[in-house]
Amino acid sequence: MIKLVVNGKIRELEGSQDLVSFLESYGINIQHIAVGYNGTVLEKDRFSETMLQDGDVLEVVRPVGGG
Repeated sequence: MIKLVVNGKIRELEGSQDLVSFLESYGINIQHIAVGYNGTVLEKDRFSETMLQDGDVLEVVRPVGGG
């Protein structure tokens, strides 16, 4: 069992998973987000090669438009 902190909430995974698969499982379109991974902002081309590990901390940020 892998435990992650995602936007301040604990999430559990059955096993290791890449970041893209994790985000897609929550219905998140990766084209419209930024991800902080253990304190570092990841470039989108690294999402698929980033394997989530026990204790990782993710911040998923979506742009907000205003008017």
